[in-house]
Amino acid sequence: MKLRTKYILFVVIVHLLALVLTYFIFSDNKVFFIISEVFVLISVVIAIQLYQQLIQPLKTLMQGVEAIKDRDFNVKFLSTGKHEMDELIDVYNQMMDELRIERTRQEQQHFFLEKLIFTSPTGIIILDYDDNIQQINPKALQILAIDAGELVGFPVNKHPHPLLEHIGHLKSGETVSVKFDAISTYMLQKSHFIDRGFSRHFVMIEDLTAEILAAEKNTYGKVIRMMAHEINNTVGPVNSIMQSALKNDNLWAGHRHNNLKDALQVAIDRNQNLNLFMRNFADLVKLPEANKKAIDLHRVIQSVTALMDIKAREKEVVFEFNQPDGPFIIMADEQQMEQALINIVKNAIEAIDLNGTVRFTTSIANKNLVISDTGAGINAEQSAHLFSPFYSTKKDGQGIGLTFVREILVNHGFEFSLKTVSDRRTEFWIEFD
Repeated sequence: MKLRTKYILFVVIVHLLALVLTYFIFSDNKVFFIISEVFVLISVVIAIQLYQQLIQPLKTLMQGVEAIKDRDFNVKFLSTGKHEMDELIDVYNQMMDELRIERTRQEQQHFFLEKLIFTSPTGIIILDYDDNIQQINPKALQILAIDAGELVGFPVNKHPHPLLEHIGHLKSGETVSVKFDAISTYMLQKSHFIDRGFSRHFVMIEDLTAEILAAEKNTYGKVIRMMAHEINNTVGPVNSIMQSALKNDNLWAGHRHNNLKDALQVAIDRNQNLNLFMRNFADLVKLPEANKKAIDLHRVIQSVTALMDIKAREKEVVFEFNQPDGPFIIMADEQQMEQALINIVKNAIEAIDLNGTVRFTTSIANKNLVISDTGAGINAEQSAHLFSPFYSTKKDGQGIGLTFVREILVNHGFEFSLKTVSDRRTEFWIEFD
């Protein structure tokens, strides 16, 4: 029963009893009876006034409670001139001012955090209390290449994406580096924060690919320049001496079959090959900026396949084309693009033992090219070292072909990957911007 109902019931019962008692006591004396009735009426009036004075603060308090429930912190009350009521109103008004200021501060901080997360160059994934993905920023979506609708509400440890699988195994406070698709390297860091008294996790994904590639190129660039310098300083004078010796007829007069002369010629040829070998490495370091122009990719593919046709026939490899009619215009350096495709096609042909297929598939709508081959494929160990300088699975390989391709495609800002997608099907995928 409400306090107001109890008060009214009490006043009614008391005054009814007073009326009954005055009737029995003063029934013989009309004057006293009338006076008693007047006192009862005065008592009723006073009770009503007291009721209003007592209940009004409660009504005001209830209005304030409703305003707080509705999160309307702009509701304030005016002074009534009654000391007790005004003290209550002053406390309430101060509380509403503090709540309004705090809410404004919280909203501003929340807006700042939302903006910071949205524009952050680091991928950020925020999880709920059950480690389901609750929020994901644009950079993380770009890294994962998945639509937000496929991720929000999904358990992070049950998604098949490789990066999300790593995230699912991370513990709070742990940081790991992950190499993805043999090219991209990401740093994953998992941490937590307290939300309404409970712990929630968030994950930051930082793309380290550009920094690692730059550091790697700087390192092997120094090595190659040092090697080239030393080899050129040695090979040049030595070749000059040997060629002078071969051209001096007086040295060879009377010698019909001279093994030393033949050996000198072999040494000169080997030195020339050594120069060519170092020049290939030097080209990798000195790759110029891409001179991007509008070129027809289909025409470049035709040029590359015509160049590689003899090598393909030697291994009974057939070129197949799955291309739409008409030109496929991209912005690229034609010479560099041609060199990259030559290396890719050369590797595809060499991956096939005998009698296979290299297929060229282009999509103008998706702006991509897929070069697939029916070779032996790439195992897990090889996949981890793809595009690494000086790494080769060939007996006489130099390990610069795919590195050269990587440098050209990175130089253009194109996305790419190389992986075996099924038995006897390996794909080199390039997406043009």
